Amino acid sequence: MHPLLLAVLAGSALAQDPGAPPSPPPAATDAAAPDPAAPEAAAPDNEALQARVEELEQQLADLALAIELSSQAAAAPAPAAAPALRGGGAGQSMNPDIALIADVAAAYFTADEPLQTGGHDPTVDGFNLQQLEMSVQSTVDPYFKLDANIVFSLYGVEVEEAYATTLGLPLRSQLRIGQMLTRFGRLNNSHPHGWDFVDQTFVLGRVMGSEGNRGLGVEGSALLPLPWYVELVASETMAAGEASARSFYGAQDLGVQRLGDLQTTVALKQFFPLSDDWSLFWGLSWAGGPNPTGRDNRSELYGSDLYLKWRPISRASTGYVALQAEGIHRRRQVPGDVLVDWNAYEQLTWRMARRWAIAARHELGTAATTQDGELAGTLDTLDPEWTSTRQRITAATTFWPTEFSRLRLQGATDLVGWREEPDWSVFLAFEFSVGAHGAHAF
Repeated sequence: MHPLLLAVLAGSALAQDPGAPPSPPPAATDAAAPDPAAPEAAAPDNEALQARVEELEQQLADLALAIELSSQAAAAPAPAAAPALRGGGAGQSMNPDIALIADVAAAYFTADEPLQTGGHDPTVDGFNLQQLEMSVQSTVDPYFKLDANIVFSLYGVEVEEAYATTLGLPLRSQLRIGQMLTRFGRLNNSHPHGWDFVDQTFVLGRVMGSEGNRGLGVEGSALLPLPWYVELVASETMAAGEASARSFYGAQDLGVQRLGDLQTTVALKQFFPLSDDWSLFWGLSWAGGPNPTGRDNRSELYGSDLYLKWRPISRASTGYVALQAEGIHRRRQVPGDVLVDWNAYEQLTWRMARRWAIAARHELGTAATTQDGELAGTLDTLDPEWTSTRQRITAATTFWPTEFSRLRLQGATDLVGWREEPDWSVFLAFEFSVGAHGAHAF
């Protein structure tokens, strides 16, 4: 029997009813005859004693049950420790952050063959599914995080980006490994839901490709120890892809036989806080790689981009004004000559209220010329019809019902030098997003 039960039983046996009278001394042998009324007087005492015994038995049963439960709990194994959180961060779920972003546009063109160069641009009269993008982001472990952008269209699925980024490297440095958009210029490393306009500028479509410049490879970046913000970026990526490396191998992949058969990209990013309300971002970029006109023929891109923003944070305001400009000089070696062209865009955005913004954009692309200044003509195998300067002027109005939806009305006139009349277009675009999505860069 459990020691506690023995103690309780012993205590019960020795205890006396505090309400009972003291026991009389033992009667002498010559005591008087017993009182006939004594049995009747003792009967209530017997009933009280029986009730007391039953009460003690119930208490003993309850105590035995409590001891049994306590013994079982003490014998049970300790609960397993909670699994380590992904990346060691407090509150981080093991599931990745997933977002879906849908872009749909109704379009009207005056031209039978609109000169849209973006892979997500509206291209036909009527309704266009520009894209359904699934964004996946998660910390892998204390050393890496993963980002992926999977794009669905009416005709298939593509892996737009899927890369790992290092965490905590020394010397304020970072590596990215996988399929990624290169960081040439400002607009190339962005997605349609981050644009101020419905369509991609033809500057990128002509020089980089309909999907922007991207490829499988590795990228390194570091913050330089200077008094102002300076980031140096360098990457090596595959130079093939009609929609993603148009100025290099493009659709005609000659393979990699040496390091020079990869595309090299170098960029310098600088940020200047001019005041509490004004800020300036200025970048310089260069990219070089092989082109398909010959094993030793190469293409080079020289770019500069600027972003000037006024946002009155010194007083509560949701509005801002932003000026963005980017120019690219392209140089391509072809058999017996070198082709040169210039491409640029400028855009101004005014977010006048929390839900409203207006924007205007101008784009320019010159015809490719030879070293002698003559039109390239058939030497330009990428755009042989581009025989004159092309300009496009666009205006857009944007309304945000909430942070998760956006409506845009956009109109443009395309002044194509080799066409007799300007081309006109009107878009009404709808964008909807659900899920967790990372913040966009400044």
